[in-house]
Amino acid sequence: MTDEELVLVCQSGDKAAWEELYLRYKPRVLTIARRFFLSGGETEDLVQEGMCGLYFAVNGFKKESGKFSSYAYSCIRNRILNTVKKSGGAKYSALNNFLPIVEIGEEWSSDSPEDELIKREDKRELLHKMSSILSALEFKALVMYTDGMSLSEISSALNKSTKSVDNAIHRAKHKLLSLITEK
Repeated sequence: MTDEELVLVCQSGDKAAWEELYLRYKPRVLTIARRFFLSGGETEDLVQEGMCGLYFAVNGFKKESGKFSSYAYSCIRNRILNTVKKSGGAKYSALNNFLPIVEIGEEWSSDSPEDELIKREDKRELLHKMSSILSALEFKALVMYTDGMSLSEISSALNKSTKSVDNAIHRAKHKLLSLITEK
């Protein structure tokens, strides 16, 4: 079934259809949420908000609206960004210091070939700058993390403990935040 067909079935109350959409879109939600830096915050909070965005996308989608994936992306992204913006109290101060590590939505982009080339070059430049600031472990761990790998997957790939990988990712985020805030 296409996403659009699944959404229509889901809107009629079919829980199996919702489960299928959830499984299809969970990696995309993780990818979007992980591309934000939350100083002292948890990515899981943004993942949960992204899944709420998916739920609202399913309920608000109309078949004449076009592709569901584009609509879902907008709903997921907007829900995450709104959560970050609305969290103004001291309890949520970490959410106010978010930093998109990589441009969100690259995987759903429909830009021209020239725009795609520019994005790739910008990403290469960003990765080069990151590699000059971060240790080899911090750089590898952060890149793998933003690509959607879990801590356990990264620790296996790098042959390091999960705690060591987690610490490297936190150090990398703080180094990058310090670099950006000092300009």
